[in-house]
Amino acid sequence: MASAPSPRRPSSSRTPAPRRKHPSSSANQFRVNVDVCLSAKAAGALRKPTVLYKRSQDRLEKSGESSRKSMDINSRKVKEKTSWLSLGRHAPTEQWKPAICQLIHEDDACILHIYLDETVLYQSIYVYFLNHTDIRPVHHSLFDRKDCLGIYCVPGQMWCAVPSSDPVFLHFPDGETLNLWLALLRSYAAPEVYGHWLSPSDGGLYRMWRQIELTCLQGRNLGTPRPLAPSGVGGGGNGGGGGGGVPDDPSSLAAGEPEGGGGGGARGEADALDMDVYCELFVDGCLCGRTTVKRGLGAPDWLERFVCADLPPFETLEVVVLRERRTARPALVGVVALALVNFRRGEHVDGWFPVVAPAAGAAAPAQTGELRLKLRVDEEIILPSAEYSGLLQTFASRNSLDWLLDLESRLKLKNTVPHHIISIAIAQEKLVRDIMELADREVDGTLSSHNTLFRGNTVLTKTVELFMARYGGGFLEASVGAPVRRVCTDRVAIEVDPVRSGKGARSTEKSVEALVYWCHEFWAAIYDARHACPPEMRTLFEHIRRLVESRYGRHDEQNRDLPAQSVSAFCFLRFMVPAILHPHLFGLWPGLPDARVQRSLTLIAKVIQNLANLNASVQKEDFMRGVKDFLISSIPNMVNYIVVVSTPEPQSPSPGSPSPVDKTDRLRIMHALRQRGHAAPVLYREVIPLLPHVLDLPRHLAVVSALVVRYARARNYYPATPIHSGTGDDLDEFCARCLQVEERALLRVSQLASRPRRQPSQPSISSPLAASIPLPPSPTSPVKIPARRERRISLPKSPKLPKRFARPSTAPGTADSSPRTEPESMPMSPTSDPGQTMLSHSAPNAVESMPPPESDRTRSLRRPSAPFAKQPRSSSTDSALGRRATGERLTRSSTRTQEASNDSTDDSSRKRKSIFRGILRR
Repeated sequence: MASAPSPRRPSSSRTPAPRRKHPSSSANQFRVNVDVCLSAKAAGALRKPTVLYKRSQDRLEKSGESSRKSMDINSRKVKEKTSWLSLGRHAPTEQWKPAICQLIHEDDACILHIYLDETVLYQSIYVYFLNHTDIRPVHHSLFDRKDCLGIYCVPGQMWCAVPSSDPVFLHFPDGETLNLWLALLRSYAAPEVYGHWLSPSDGGLYRMWRQIELTCLQGRNLGTPRPLAPSGVGGGGNGGGGGGGVPDDPSSLAAGEPEGGGGGGARGEADALDMDVYCELFVDGCLCGRTTVKRGLGAPDWLERFVCADLPPFETLEVVVLRERRTARPALVGVVALALVNFRRGEHVDGWFPVVAPAAGAAAPAQTGELRLKLRVDEEIILPSAEYSGLLQTFASRNSLDWLLDLESRLKLKNTVPHHIISIAIAQEKLVRDIMELADREVDGTLSSHNTLFRGNTVLTKTVELFMARYGGGFLEASVGAPVRRVCTDRVAIEVDPVRSGKGARSTEKSVEALVYWCHEFWAAIYDARHACPPEMRTLFEHIRRLVESRYGRHDEQNRDLPAQSVSAFCFLRFMVPAILHPHLFGLWPGLPDARVQRSLTLIAKVIQNLANLNASVQKEDFMRGVKDFLISSIPNMVNYIVVVSTPEPQSPSPGSPSPVDKTDRLRIMHALRQRGHAAPVLYREVIPLLPHVLDLPRHLAVVSALVVRYARARNYYPATPIHSGTGDDLDEFCARCLQVEERALLRVSQLASRPRRQPSQPSISSPLAASIPLPPSPTSPVKIPARRERRISLPKSPKLPKRFARPSTAPGTADSSPRTEPESMPMSPTSDPGQTMLSHSAPNAVESMPPPESDRTRSLRRPSAPFAKQPRSSSTDSALGRRATGERLTRSSTRTQEASNDSTDDSSRKRKSIFRGILRR
């Protein structure tokens, strides 16, 4: 039996591991069944049979025979005619095969073995060589699969039976298993922690977290080339570093008006090409997402959202627009290149960005349309949890939903902070209790709230929406996932309105029959999944039902159905029905459905909502009267459904609960995570996500404090009283706590900048791994991953900048070691307000030419109270990429991240050109 490949095995070796049986499980071994993605090259190499020859004469004869056969075949091929039917038949670029993953932990070394066919060792990954950012979930659009995990390693960090530099993609059976193994693998990887030698007890001074949220809204004039203005060629302006013409007054462009170039908007619509287009998203050359294919005539709508979390240091975001062709490979339309350094952190930017086709030969670059994108870039410093104790204590003093109400009404934090507030409440196990308490206040029993109970957009209803989305994903999939996909796949077109269809009565009757049929299909799927309702949702629904019963009474004829309707107001009006109307927003369908399919889903959703209201009468639209019989016959089952989902049943496990074997494995993994957490320093322990919801409490607190400070400054909100003064409102104390966290973050960043390493050639290892473990010899962030469709994209090359070592983007520059005033440390951004801003421009540097508003020029932190007086600005709350005093543009490369961050790469003989080259390594 051959032994497993050692960690020092050279990556250039092409000898595959022999067939062997994986060892049995033990306390330090974990196994899971997955599907592994094989590239076309790897799949072909594994299928290729090995030809053995016993004698050299046989080899010569075989060689001569094969050469003669090849000549005959080639001669026959010359005479054959090519068929156009074969032009579009491309071999798939990847295959998914069942595999077994086995994680082995021995002597402070952790190796992940991947076996094919249960016995063939295909790949070994040295997990202790990886960073946390190298192990992250994959967006479902890449492979049309959910619950996929990507391991971005290079040959120096893995061994493979088939030489390959591609990342490893694993598909897990469900989301719970994915989260479990994500936490397990990251517990053996190295987090991005800075300042080991300055705070050994905590494992470092701070760690970093990065995320990009991009929504591709729509496009216009795609494929219609027009020349670029001379000033826009090669520009790297504000957020659109790809070139483009610059209008004299960017603010004069309306959101829906194409920017002119000779022909104006009418000509732009006339010249629009009829083609199928889609977009691919690249972060520093790494493919992170792919939109669906849309017709490019006019303005195609996508409305598809991508969230790329836990990223390594990034520099550019590229949205590549491609044209889908049936008889050939996709063709490049253009690229939207965005320099992420130009975007202020934590703010939404919504605007039109130019699609630039790269220069081909002697031809100059040209603009080939525009994309409307909504982008948000997050990059935050995360301190040890002890630094957030005061903020967490203040947060726990009130209902978490009250904080949401204050932040929304007074600081206008509407779309950014609720997710993090809810995550903090879940981590403290108080969310359900807080929702119940707020529901007790809202249900007052008066007649004025009788008809509007739980139907307005209040903090309570919006929080319950997020609550159901967090806990009820599997429940929603089991209820309406299959019928929604059937309607979208079959392109079901239903129209029961004679005015819309323009057809006769017979056609309308057939449409009504089709509507009734699909309503039966949806309702049957929903009713069959009633027992899959999560216990958290059942507890909340039970409290709401009993609360309404006690306040309004059940014996009153007018209020008899009110308790059931109050439950359906959440379960259907704010959960099931929106998922039917917009399946792409709930992960039930990859993109925006076709217009006719959308109309069919709208009609079905109306009927299901009437059923949830226990209302069999159809009074609004005469053409909907055909479904009355369906409503009357289904109301009794709806009443039973509401009773089931609002009655907790802790003794009976849900259908989706794991089997006893899976439960045993889960307990073993949880025990291993606890053991590793106890032995690890603070920052290393806290970076392991909390299961089962994959929460990072210090990260959520860091984001909330940064948002509060940023929005408070933007709106000139100054706390009037200091902390623990006993007077003033609660929001003042909360803002003061957030600013206190800001001060501590700035102090730690300044401490890292002012105290260089004591021994640059000898790293200070404070991780739970032993000091004798070798660090990775290669960078961990790949520059490219294989796309689902095999293609090569020629992107416009940006001018090369001088090579510099990567550093944490929140660390101050040479002139930043001492606190500075705010206008010096705060870079300007494409938006002048922390809220969402609509931009319309045709060139990347169009926004840069806009003069900053007066409120941004004079954002000094003059505070009337002592805690806010002369507070220096930390770059972690506005932009993690603070502007350097010398005006140099910061450059980072994903291929140099590991070199800059690992202590083992320090060379004592290397000359330091600045003080920050050596102190900002991990």
